[in-house]
Amino acid sequence: MSFDEEWAALVAKASEQGGAGTWLNESGPGDGGGDGHDLSAAQDELGAIGHDAHVLFGRLRRDGDVARESSGGAATALKNANFTLGEELGITVGVWDSQLRTLLQSCAHISNHLDYSAKAYAGQDKEIEARMRRRDGSAMPVSEIERYYR
Repeated sequence: MSFDEEWAALVAKASEQGGAGTWLNESGPGDGGGDGHDLSAAQDELGAIGHDAHVLFGRLRRDGDVARESSGGAATALKNANFTLGEELGITVGVWDSQLRTLLQSCAHISNHLDYSAKAYAGQDKEIEARMRRRDGSAMPVSEIERYYR
């Protein structure tokens, strides 16, 4: 029996029996949690999100610091002129700088993690694919795969 024939027979059998599935945030359909869909993310989607985080990091680094110098200079000038506003503006500049650095670190973390995950998953997929082939390169029959899950 070929792989395709054996796979079709097993799919039909599972359909008749109402085969088990993986559920996110619930034990099964109608349980009230989740929407009954499996958790999945394609590698290209992970890469795209990682790329967007990298682009956002670059823009924040370039544009998020535009007003720091002028605001810092204004704060110093106001302090030197004995205006209370100068100290408050200085504090505001410090808080802005701290929040900007936190956001930059978050973007970098997301970008690096998703890029790493996409590469790692691709490597794992290749390894699994190689293990599920016979020495001659043909696909492993379903009955042989099924033995791993018993």
